[in-house]
Amino acid sequence: MMTPSIFGNDLFDDFFGYPFGNVKHSTSEVMKTDIKDTDQGYEIIMNLPGVKKEDVKAELKDGYMTIHATSSSSNDEKDDNGKYIRKERYSGSCRRSFYVGEDLTEEDIKAKFENGTVKLFVPKKEALPKNDNKRYIAIEGC
Repeated sequence: MMTPSIFGNDLFDDFFGYPFGNVKHSTSEVMKTDIKDTDQGYEIIMNLPGVKKEDVKAELKDGYMTIHATSSSSNDEKDDNGKYIRKERYSGSCRRSFYVGEDLTEEDIKAKFENGTVKLFVPKKEALPKNDNKRYIAIEGC
């Protein structure tokens, strides 16, 4: 459902707070990332405000490193009679992927989570030369 907006701002932005702060619902806005090129590798610093360490996963597959974060919150308020005045829940996830090369393994990448920030170090590795030798598969049978 679309909500009305005035001058590009959603009318409910101030009424319903967004758990990741006052940002739009875009992965690139939530997962602000800085990448620094050093002689030894790349330092990646990603901001994940409001996310706990146990809700952050890093995966390496087919040369892509993917950072996945989930967050959920509940805000229940009742009056003296137990009737709901407000009851809100939020649950969401976001992910970003970076191509780091197919020659890296999980052990090569170092990661640390501290104060809502993930810091990763991805070392530079020289690409292994492609092996042009043909390798045949043995076929069994009569």
